[in-house]
Amino acid sequence: MRIFQIDAFTDAAFKGNPAAVCLLDNRAVDASWMQSVAAEMNLSETAFVRPQDRDWSLRWFTPVVEVALCGHATLATVHALLEEGLLQANGTATFHTKSGALTGKQVADLIELDFPAKIAHPCEPPEGLIEALGTQPVRVSRNEFDYLVEMTNEDDIRSLAPDHALLRRFAVRGVIVTSRASTPGFDFVSRFFAPGSGVDEDPVTGSAHCALAPYWAPRLGKTEFMAYQASPRGGVLRVTLAGDRVRLAGRAVTVFRGELRV
Repeated sequence: MRIFQIDAFTDAAFKGNPAAVCLLDNRAVDASWMQSVAAEMNLSETAFVRPQDRDWSLRWFTPVVEVALCGHATLATVHALLEEGLLQANGTATFHTKSGALTGKQVADLIELDFPAKIAHPCEPPEGLIEALGTQPVRVSRNEFDYLVEMTNEDDIRSLAPDHALLRRFAVRGVIVTSRASTPGFDFVSRFFAPGSGVDEDPVTGSAHCALAPYWAPRLGKTEFMAYQASPRGGVLRVTLAGDRVRLAGRAVTVFRGELRV
């Protein structure tokens, strides 16, 4: 079984978000085996993809849990399929996942994903969240996966140093922090912390933008955005809100390819 490490949402190696992509063969493997491989890879996500009729089945694992939706590892999967000749340059890959059918395709020099919007609704900050973040937010919202916390400005986002041990106590996948961008060329910035899912800070989180697009659309008066995830590695996303769907587009770079021997 071939396995790749691919940096997603970047056009340069060692930036963006690294994901492992495992192209499964016909051997029977179960979730515990996939979890073990993901722990061995020790990246924020490892994707497992297998042909399913004319489509593909796709699952994602952090080093400690399976997740229901992941953007950067899906983008990395499309990149691997294109490089391996398993997806034609003008073709569309349909993935059957825990979040329903998702698609990915090449659009010019980008890979574009079609994902469900995940609207976050206003809520009171849970006890300990402000303490964990170490700063006062503008507002707090929540969807089925994450808390979404708006900060005053981009400097607040970049300088944030949360207490991961406190964040780990919350029964959510993670915490998205965001603000309007002050960096030219971008509409909003964000970071994503998920210590409860085994990832203290995820470098670039496509699925978080499924919440960020519908959040920022009414505030910025637009539906197409350039977004920057301001982690130490950094990543760039083109994000489009289309009704109840979000299109996520970016580039990817293969760092290595190999074979699983177990």
